[in-house]
Amino acid sequence: MPTLQASTLARSESISHREVPTASRQVELLSIIELKILDFMIRYLRDNTYQPSIREIGQEFGIRSTKTVSEHLQSIADKGFLERDPSRSRGVKILGIDIGTETVSVPCYDMISDGIDWQEEPEFSISIDRKLGVNERSFFVRARSGDLAFLGVAAGDLVLSTPSAIEDLEDGAIIIAQIGTEPLFYRLTRTQTDLCLEALCAGEGNTVIDNPTSLKVVGRVTGLFRRIDDAGALNLTPH
Repeated sequence: MPTLQASTLARSESISHREVPTASRQVELLSIIELKILDFMIRYLRDNTYQPSIREIGQEFGIRSTKTVSEHLQSIADKGFLERDPSRSRGVKILGIDIGTETVSVPCYDMISDGIDWQEEPEFSISIDRKLGVNERSFFVRARSGDLAFLGVAAGDLVLSTPSAIEDLEDGAIIIAQIGTEPLFYRLTRTQTDLCLEALCAGEGNTVIDNPTSLKVVGRVTGLFRRIDDAGALNLTPH
C-alpha cells in the first residue's frame, strides 16, 4: 500500500461563503448571481483549460450587457475571489482554487458511526497528482485508534480510498465495508462460494459473507497519507 507524503493541505475546489480566499482580506458574501458566475467559470476552466470571455458569461446567464457582466466580475474580484486584467477578454484568475488538469482535489471525511455522510462538507481537501492513482471519486477518511492496527496505521492518519464494486475487488484487497451500522476496515479473501472479511482492528472477529450482493463496500483502500514532521510520534516498531 503506497504512502503519500506531503506537508501542505490544498483547499477544496468547492465554493462556499465560509471560504477565505486570502489570509489578509475580510471576506464579503457573494450574491447569488455572483456565486453562479464563479461556479460557471470554474466548470468552464476545467472543461476548456482557459477562462470564458465576458460575452460567453453573459450568454450563459442571459445577460445582454457586457458592462453588467464586467461589473459582476469586478464585484467578485473586490470580494477577494478573483484577480482581473480588464484589458484582456479572458484576463481573469480564480484565487485559492487548484483545478489543474494533472491533479485531483481529494476530500477528507471523518469515519463516523453510521458511515460517511457524503452530504456533509469535508474537513478539507488535498490536491493529489493523478499519477498516484487517484481519480474524481477518491476520498480520504481519518483513521481512528486501532482501525488498521495490524498494518501499523495510527490514529489521525488519512486513509485513501476509492469506491469499488464487489466484482472488481481482488483477493487480499483492503476495503472499508459496512456490516450492520458501522463501517470498518477489512482484508477481503474469496472462497468458491463465500467472501471472508478479516477484521484489521484489534478485538474484531472475521466475518463470512455468503451473499456478496448484501455487502456494502464504502471503498477500496489504495494509499495512506501521514505527516512525519513530528518524528517523535512515529512508531518504528516492525509490523
